[in-house]
Amino acid sequence: MKLYGLKNCDGCKKAMKALEAAGKDFEFIDIRTNADLDSKVPQWLDAAGAKALVNTRSTTYRELPNEEKAIASGDTPGAVLISHPTLIKRPVIEDGDKVYVGWSKATEAELT
Repeated sequence: MKLYGLKNCDGCKKAMKALEAAGKDFEFIDIRTNADLDSKVPQWLDAAGAKALVNTRSTTYRELPNEEKAIASGDTPGAVLISHPTLIKRPVIEDGDKVYVGWSKATEAELT
């Protein structure tokens, strides 16, 4: 299992804590520095969809120029997500061939 996120992200912290408490082994990967976003973002978009992957509530999203905001909110936000990794809703968890975006009660129930 791989958990992509940021160390200071509250959702990522909750996910890591719950997974550790459940005895799950996972690898944490910082999306800003260690993730191969050029290959991962298209896979995540295919698996979860643009609406799930783009964090429209983030400060980064609010500060984007309108042109990039329109792309990020559209059907093909890949390039914008790659250039602005903090736009990616976190955590992104890969468990085998499944991809989970965000940390919710449903995700927690399925993974722990």
